[in-house]
Amino acid sequence: MTTTLTSYLSGKWVAGQGNKTALYNPATEEVVAEASTGGVDFAAAVSYARTEGVKSLHGLTFAGRAEVLKRAAQVINDHREDLIKLGIINAGNTRSDAKFDIDGAAATLNFYAELAAKLGETRVLADGDGTALGRSARLYGQHVWTPRAGVAVHINAFNFPAWGMAEKLAVAIAAGMPVITKPATSTALMAHRIAELWVEAKVFPAGAFSFVCGNVGDLLNHLSGQDVLAFTGSGDTAATLRKTESLVRHNVHVNVEADSLNSALLGPDATEGTETLNMFLTDVAKEISQKTGQKCTAVRRIYVPAAQLNSIRDALVERLKEVRVGNPAEDKVTMGPLATANQLRDIRAGIDRLAKVAEVALGGSKPVEGHAKGYFVTPTLFVHRQPKADASDVVNAHEVFGPVATLMPYSNNAELVALVSAGGGGLVSSVYSDDKAFLAEVVGGIAPFHGRVTISGEKVAGQTISPGMALPGLLHGGPGRAGGGEELGGARGMSLYMQRVALQGPRPWVEQFAGVKPASAPAAT
Repeated sequence: MTTTLTSYLSGKWVAGQGNKTALYNPATEEVVAEASTGGVDFAAAVSYARTEGVKSLHGLTFAGRAEVLKRAAQVINDHREDLIKLGIINAGNTRSDAKFDIDGAAATLNFYAELAAKLGETRVLADGDGTALGRSARLYGQHVWTPRAGVAVHINAFNFPAWGMAEKLAVAIAAGMPVITKPATSTALMAHRIAELWVEAKVFPAGAFSFVCGNVGDLLNHLSGQDVLAFTGSGDTAATLRKTESLVRHNVHVNVEADSLNSALLGPDATEGTETLNMFLTDVAKEISQKTGQKCTAVRRIYVPAAQLNSIRDALVERLKEVRVGNPAEDKVTMGPLATANQLRDIRAGIDRLAKVAEVALGGSKPVEGHAKGYFVTPTLFVHRQPKADASDVVNAHEVFGPVATLMPYSNNAELVALVSAGGGGLVSSVYSDDKAFLAEVVGGIAPFHGRVTISGEKVAGQTISPGMALPGLLHGGPGRAGGGEELGGARGMSLYMQRVALQGPRPWVEQFAGVKPASAPAAT
């Protein structure tokens, strides 16, 4: 009998009615569960979160919310092995990929628990220094951040059912805003189990956590000015969401993380035998194959000095040939299938599209030998020998969301900056060089087009973190085609869920409310 996944709304589990959406094992194409939100009362769910959830979380200090997040992380850690199995069954993850997702979720929750604990027994955040407003010091102005009196709706992508849910939730709960979270239905098995575990353990106070498993229905129609929508997914879907009448009419805060043509850049100084070149090859091969390339931060475009194009191609092909594609339940497999049949269709079409302008160095769109069933594709590397620094070049206009990347040459720093920037904005670019002049020019040139730029070289060898890992202390988001949003970033991420307000009044009261020590107070020892 197929498992039916339900939603947790208005403080109880609710089963949807009518037609159900099937969830599959992407390695075998077997149905593993089904879900529906037909007939669900989203208006009541939003109202419950706004009343009970706001009351619960606004009543807690930052330190109190920290305890909630610590418990949420502990529950995930306590059930790690069971969750890994669900990642293998429903998301096509290898054991390593499932751990990456689950451990990332727990780590992010713990990071924000520690941050909230440091903020202590207060409920608002001072924003910068205050200022005297009159000739005496008595009339004073101070900006503060205070939690919004609404609900945060989170719509997450299929590729990270645990981490994607946790990274949004951690920031919102720390800020003091209740959450209604909706994972992508196709890979919701892991997220649903986490939600069940949280509810069983009574992790969240009343109304602070709600969970939607299935179609979003008319949920967004019930949002208003105090609410927030955070979405991760395709740029086309984001554009449609932004036009939702209620969001536009009420100026609902919307944060989007969408498409991204991330790049890896090799400096001319990183020649054969250097540690920097080895780091570059290791990271690029990992970013192509990890999670079957289904990461918003995965490398899509690879730029190397023209003189090194062929040698880099050969080195990457050699490394990617070591990837073992197959059912992730098998021990020797290092890359599982794509998450859905639609993903397989779109990626094969994307590979064929790139093949019209670039040569295939490895892989392609043909079915993987030995796999009559399952959504499998091989790591695919293209070589595009004459890239253009404009949107007419398909490599700058189309993201293939799988284990697919294109290797391209550049002749000088200015050309490199132009080529990378032609992608229209991205989440992350990684630069590999020890040449300070090269780094200054290139990083300075591409920075306005990205949310994050990583710099790797011999001085940080052995300490670097893969550029595809979104760190909770740094911003995750990017301009242009990447959605224009910002998540995480430590306390910066909390601003999405808080209102900045200018307080104007008697200085002692304003400073006390804002948690600011008077200027005359001695420094803490």
